[in-house]
Amino acid sequence: MPSFDIVSEIDKPELSNAVNQANKEITNRFDFKGSDARVEANDKALTVYADNDFQVKQAVDVLCNKLAKRGIDLACLTYKEIEEVGGGKARQIIELQEGINSDLGRKLVKQIKDKKLKVQTAIQGEQLRVTGKKRDDLQAVMAFLREADAGIPLQFNNFRD
Repeated sequence: MPSFDIVSEIDKPELSNAVNQANKEITNRFDFKGSDARVEANDKALTVYADNDFQVKQAVDVLCNKLAKRGIDLACLTYKEIEEVGGGKARQIIELQEGINSDLGRKLVKQIKDKKLKVQTAIQGEQLRVTGKKRDDLQAVMAFLREADAGIPLQFNNFRD
């Protein structure tokens, strides 16, 4: 029976490359000369450091441009407030959203059921499994979800016939 998975993932190598490119551009830009502006990445968040609020905003703009050029959807980023760190420095934490939480999963399942397609949808951890008898029904679900605004970027993988 044909099936596929609905997931929300971030391409980690592309994220790493975008952060490295942003750091390179920040160190070369004239308006950041002599400052300690940088972007650091870990599994769940990106942290932007700079000397003041304005430079933090500029560094975030550079980072967003690099992420967009690398094909990472900016909808998966959640921006926290810019906070002052000791010594006249500032930082901003940008959280990365991966996976489909249970509330959004239930909402997506309800939307798929409201379309009256002959498919079954199951929540499996942080992904959804859609199963149906016909490939056309599965492709209709994919087309519907591409048009619907889920609030996070969705990918479709593991398509089986």
